[in-house]
Amino acid sequence: MLAKKLVTAQKRGETRALCLGLGMVACSMMMYFFIGITIVPFYTNSVWTTETVCKVLKANIKDKVFCPNSEGSENEEIFPYPCLQVWVNLTASGQEVMLYQTEDTLERNPKCSYVPDKLENSKEVKARIETIASNFKKYQTFPCYYDPGGTQTNVILSRLYPSKGLLFAFLWPTLMFTGGCLIIVLVKISQYVSVLSAWQ
Repeated sequence: MLAKKLVTAQKRGETRALCLGLGMVACSMMMYFFIGITIVPFYTNSVWTTETVCKVLKANIKDKVFCPNSEGSENEEIFPYPCLQVWVNLTASGQEVMLYQTEDTLERNPKCSYVPDKLENSKEVKARIETIASNFKKYQTFPCYYDPGGTQTNVILSRLYPSKGLLFAFLWPTLMFTGGCLIIVLVKISQYVSVLSAWQ
């Protein structure tokens, strides 16, 4: 009677462990799919792939411009902010080009090097832009990214999804997939050993 209960409990534990392993594998596959349709296209479509050194030529704050939100649909969500323009000397080609913060900055407003998030306090936005401009004037040389193919003549300060970021995004689903497969393998080994012991 006791042996029968132990076998039943063992089978229940194996079933739960097997369900856990299969669930982890399924979740990791969903995460792979989500990363593949969101992050990977941004990474592959970015033409600013080569890192070089940029030297600041001038960093000026122009008059206020209007920037729509990410959707850019309603007028009430358009807010003014000082336009920071940073021109740099591209070491790789020696050209004078405009610097943008990321790929998204160029899409949101090609006239400005930095586009702030929507903030209700305009003084805070102005202070932040002035701080960024002073930092560019203070640190004249810094790494940047340019398009080696020449389709984009401008440069960006940092990529939205660099290679390290992409690898980090794939790290967690890979660990989950590996853990799920390991659990399934251990359950199968345990079942095989139990059957082998019973047969002997």
